[in-house]
Amino acid sequence: MNEEHVRRAIALAAEARAGGNPPFGSLLVGPDGSVLAEERNSSLSDDDITAHPELKLARWAARSLDAETAAGTTMYTSCEPCGMCAGALARSGIGQVVFALATEQLNGLKTGGGFPAVPTDGPHLYDEAKVPVEGYYP
Repeated sequence: MNEEHVRRAIALAAEARAGGNPPFGSLLVGPDGSVLAEERNSSLSDDDITAHPELKLARWAARSLDAETAAGTTMYTSCEPCGMCAGALARSGIGQVVFALATEQLNGLKTGGGFPAVPTDGPHLYDEAKVPVEGYYP
């Protein structure tokens, strides 16, 4: 863990908030310790609910880095990635994530509560649903 990078992620979160967005920031550090890219949450200013810094960096890494370089990177982020971002990170090839606030700590700071859970219903039609998927994954 590099405290300087964690502090930079926190500073990026403060910049996001100062810009009218939710207070989250992230940076991606290469295997040699250099900062490859930085992002701030821009979900409100971009009118895009997916504009989380972790997701933006995961996309960038998947497009811009070869697999070996990506595996050697570390993302430093101001808060533990949400489920959406964690899924993208798992697919991006990024090596590891270091975060400042845990989800439980973040939730403790939310006075109005979080987002309501969306009800789900499934699984259904397994025999039909598996047809397009079977054999796709090694």
